[in-house]
Amino acid sequence: MTLEKGFEPHLAIDNVAITGRDIEMLRAIAETGSMSGAADDLGRSYPHLQRRVVELEGAVGSLTTRVRGGSGGGGTELTTAARNLIRQFDRLRVELAGVTTVTESVIRGTVIERHGELATVETEAGDLKARVPAEATDVEIAIRSDAVVLVAPGSESGAHTSLRNQLVGTVSRIDAGDRIVTVRVDISESVTIESVITTESLSRLGLKEGSDVVAAFKSTAARATPSSL
Repeated sequence: MTLEKGFEPHLAIDNVAITGRDIEMLRAIAETGSMSGAADDLGRSYPHLQRRVVELEGAVGSLTTRVRGGSGGGGTELTTAARNLIRQFDRLRVELAGVTTVTESVIRGTVIERHGELATVETEAGDLKARVPAEATDVEIAIRSDAVVLVAPGSESGAHTSLRNQLVGTVSRIDAGDRIVTVRVDISESVTIESVITTESLSRLGLKEGSDVVAAFKSTAARATPSSL
């Protein structure tokens, strides 16, 4: 898989260009719970939307799955691959917007269990999975703001995400530019974490100061070093 930068963000996968229009389509499917609902919301024809989903799946694998039965009568959900695709696209858009300075949030903790290069670290924010050097016990975990994904508490996106670390907090500050936004989330009295997202994502999540939100990130994106204290 290769990522190609241009004036208009797109992902190039096996000669298939995935654009913002495709990402908008996937988000609409997730929000409406069906391809027909997504087509209606976006003002597109259902056959055209369905064909585009099939084209994309030929390059990246399954993007949707059918859910049958239940009080809602079933519907369509995004797969983990589709949600990862959305995150990749958002990260590329952040890069193209000219973000040159990416902050790092630091969380202190103590290693309580090891799993090879990864370890479980007990922190004030809760137990986190991180990459920890051998023999280190008291550590500082650094997380880049462009590696942090924000999701609404209890949302389907949060339930299906593959990101191992999920911290519930409250938005305390929003610094918005033309296309890029830095969101500060207070996890506890002494732990804060920042996330860089697009203005589109901010609007979709409906975030404002005081909003509850989940800050999620991969264990491989959490890098621990021995504490200096």
